[in-house]
Amino acid sequence: MPLLSIVQWPDPRLATPCAPVGAVTPAVRALAADMLETMYAAPGRGLAAPQVGILQRIFVMDVTWKDGPRTPMVLIDPEVVWQAETRVVGPEGCLSIPGVLADVERAASIRLVWTDLSGDRVEAVLDGFAAICAQHELDHLDGIVTLDRLSAEDRTKVLA
Repeated sequence: MPLLSIVQWPDPRLATPCAPVGAVTPAVRALAADMLETMYAAPGRGLAAPQVGILQRIFVMDVTWKDGPRTPMVLIDPEVVWQAETRVVGPEGCLSIPGVLADVERAASIRLVWTDLSGDRVEAVLDGFAAICAQHELDHLDGIVTLDRLSAEDRTKVLA
């Protein structure tokens, strides 16, 4: 499994909404495996396909591996079907914007539906860091980076 190159901001691919993946093929499975290896090597907790130059709606994440065993997730064609009204604000880093932490507001919990590597649709409620990580990666699939979620003043501060 080769490590993939991580696209760096302001590469225009990071601002491009991604196309649905559709069928889970051997190529999709190989991409997911390569993305997981790349994420762990980076070392990150989430990685979206546009971050490796692939404009498809797939991301990987593992929110536990830095503090415990690996629990990798592959989310294909994910969509939020519900989000909590409760909001949280916290620092987020991004493998595509190294060295920059930005305070971003997110829903505290979300209900997410996605396709797994078996081709099955899965639904789960995510909260805490898992919800934040998933929303961050979903933003990438929609062509949004953390800097886009900041006011002009805050963006200037974090980039200084």
